[in-house]
Amino acid sequence: MTVKSIITGTGSYLPEKILTNADLEKMVDTTDEWITQRSGIKSRHIAAEDETTGDMAIAAARQAIEAANINPEDIDGVIVATTTPDRTFPSVAVKVQAELGCPPGLAFDVQAVCTGFVYALSVADNFIKTGQAQRILVIGAEKMSSLVDWKDRTTCVLFADGAGAVILEASEEEGAGIDARGIHSTHLYANGTQRGMLQTSGGPSTTGDAGHIEMQGREVFKYAVTYMADIVAEVLAVNQVKPEEIDWLVPHQANIRIIESTAQKLDMPMDKVVVTIDKHGNTSAASIPLALDEAVRDGRIQPGQLLLIEAMGGGLTWGAALVRF
Repeated sequence: MTVKSIITGTGSYLPEKILTNADLEKMVDTTDEWITQRSGIKSRHIAAEDETTGDMAIAAARQAIEAANINPEDIDGVIVATTTPDRTFPSVAVKVQAELGCPPGLAFDVQAVCTGFVYALSVADNFIKTGQAQRILVIGAEKMSSLVDWKDRTTCVLFADGAGAVILEASEEEGAGIDARGIHSTHLYANGTQRGMLQTSGGPSTTGDAGHIEMQGREVFKYAVTYMADIVAEVLAVNQVKPEEIDWLVPHQANIRIIESTAQKLDMPMDKVVVTIDKHGNTSAASIPLALDEAVRDGRIQPGQLLLIEAMGGGLTWGAALVRF
């Protein structure tokens, strides 16, 4: 019997403070219409000054643990996708492990920016399939507001804060082929020659600080549309799945036009796409698990449904996963 990695619980956390487009109109030279037309964002959550990525990750993790009906002692691995860690070292994952009371086991961070959660999910899936772990807490958590130049109207309107988490568990449930629960495939890519299109202006070994987000928006948009179309086609081909068999598209929430373009490639109506960008903004590695948890908790995503998860981010990195929930 084949071991599968199944999602047994989801959780999320959003900071209390909400920053609207109207608020941003008072901060930089922009308008609600300009932001909405170009991104689809109407508001976003911003962490408090003393609220860290680790704090948000722990809050999301607690929800996922409760949803999975397990205890922290049952978790033998923690993987956190983030580009905004509390400290250069140690990892956010070890803070999460300690604060939750998980026993010693694997714990580390993954850095693939907006694609980070897909990368982390793939890594956790492989640990489980090879028998090195039985139950892994996978988190996407970001305090992107800490990297934003609040005078740069092209980027400060896009990024936001939050965290999402899933419990990934080994299962030997009966079921054949694509009908079986679990992660059926993951697909990861990067093209380092394009790293300058979306980056920060600094880092520990260059400027000695985290720097601010720098983005070539038009170029990133162009490649996002292309890469998402390519990887969606790859997922369908590898799994011999037709577009109409996908119950839900759960995309990275970067830009509504990119999301709509991917849905069109699948000939999928937008009511089968989980969209949170209007109220969450771009939360980088946190966006997919945030969207997933919202759709699970409001009843849209049901057990047994087939999910296509995809993202693109700085690096440039991109990835996708096909999951039977």
